[in-house]
Amino acid sequence: MSDVAAVTGLSGPAVGERVRKLEDRGVISGYSARIVPEALGLGLTALVAVTLAGPQYRDSFLAGIAQLHGVVECHHVAGDDDYILKAHVAGTSGLEALVSEGIKSLPGIARTSTTVVLSTALERPLAPPAEA
Repeated sequence: MSDVAAVTGLSGPAVGERVRKLEDRGVISGYSARIVPEALGLGLTALVAVTLAGPQYRDSFLAGIAQLHGVVECHHVAGDDDYILKAHVAGTSGLEALVSEGIKSLPGIARTSTTVVLSTALERPLAPPAEA
């Protein structure tokens, strides 16, 4: 809080009170550390598009991917696919295991399409607000 106070010109207690109000309103839902996947031996990032055979498989799919190590994000999307997953794995063998033995073993998977991330040019927790 003292770092934020120094940047904003507010007192530490004033910053703390504003943060508490943002938490109470649900604007801030929690705190986390930003982990560097490569430091954990997870040097390959991939995006896996998943199409389900039908909506009846949604709950079992969501429960299944929540148990798969390496999957760090799951987005329900509009378009040709139903979900886009982001995963960090240990190389191509880790990706093969995740897709072939993990994702494709879940009930109701109609198809997957995998894209390997070569590099990440921008990644941040939240985009800045649009200029008024």
